[in-house]
Amino acid sequence: MIRQILKDETGAATAEYAIATMAAVGFAGLLVVIMRSDEVRTILFDLVKSALSFTNPNGEAAPAN
Repeated sequence: MIRQILKDETGAATAEYAIATMAAVGFAGLLVVIMRSDEVRTILFDLVKSALSFTNPNGEAAPAN
């Protein structure tokens, strides 16, 4: 009887989904805390701004083709 109880996997998938969901929520919470930092926000803003700008790394305007 004990072996039968230990081998029963009813609800195992549900428990795995719950653990994965909790890990995702924890990761999302960590990202929210990190993104509230002014330093991180400034770094990311500058990174996106430089990626979308038409200047080279030296600050000069890119030549028109």
